[in-house]
Amino acid sequence: MLIASVPLTLIIPIAIFIGGGALAWLVLSMFFSNEENPAEHRLQALNQVRRGGKKDEKRSETFSRALEMASPALAKPLTPKSEAEMGKLRQTLIEAGFRTESAPMTFLAIRVISSLTFLFVGGGGSVFLYGFTSTALIRTFVVGAVGFFLPVFALSFLQSRRKQQIFLGLPDALDLMVVCVEAGLGLDQAMRKVAQEMVKSHRIVADEFSLCNLQLQMGRVRNQVLQDLGARTGVDDLRALAGILIQADKFGSSIANALRVQSDSMRVRRQQIAEEKAAKTAVKLIFPLVLFIFPGIFVVLVGPAGIQMAREMLPAMNPGGHK
Repeated sequence: MLIASVPLTLIIPIAIFIGGGALAWLVLSMFFSNEENPAEHRLQALNQVRRGGKKDEKRSETFSRALEMASPALAKPLTPKSEAEMGKLRQTLIEAGFRTESAPMTFLAIRVISSLTFLFVGGGGSVFLYGFTSTALIRTFVVGAVGFFLPVFALSFLQSRRKQQIFLGLPDALDLMVVCVEAGLGLDQAMRKVAQEMVKSHRIVADEFSLCNLQLQMGRVRNQVLQDLGARTGVDDLRALAGILIQADKFGSSIANALRVQSDSMRVRRQQIAEEKAAKTAVKLIFPLVLFIFPGIFVVLVGPAGIQMAREMLPAMNPGGHK
């Protein structure tokens, strides 16, 4: 009697809802009954990622070892004859972040490989396009020269970028060192704390301070470690910081005050560089304005007036053509 009193228009939606819910529950139960434990599934995924990473690492290690083994033979034509030139090359590589003993030979081998590759590709393309002519020979020589000097430009870019990153991250490192020293830590412990805390924000500065801590733990004198810190980075601010810390340690003055003064001077210099770049912006914007923006504005403003003038004046200037 109760079911008979319920209208049919209400029974049909309820039945459809119950049937759809039962079907969805059946499908979900089928999928989740065969699925593994989420934790085990996650561990398997991480294991696969690690295996893939290990394979990539093995491939990179194999390639680097092969390159190191072939570097002496490939780099022999470009090896500097004097110790001064080799020292200059090694210093450039160290400032760019390459500190291994085989870095100079590897770099020279890369220059040889790059020049030969560009020479082969450029020579093949030039011969294919122009044949065996003087034009093809000149183009082959130019492409080979580009491949020969391209690693030098890349190394110079890496060197300047690394110096810029050290310059931008050094004031924050000095502020943190000031806080650590004023909290009662020594200079060595402050440098270790800076190396631990600045790994994510300024990785290069943290690596340099970590290397200093490692040298101090191995028994080197602090003055020599600080001098090496300024010499291997090539940054003038680090050299000045090393000199200030050496003087403060020698004469017994406050290290915190010396660090604070150096940090303030570096921030002022960084602000001056930013103001200089901002002042140059107006001059640099002249060429894009004249070449790209001004023609568009000219067309938008003068175009309708020019069209209207052409419509009004051309018929008046040529009455015969109008008839």
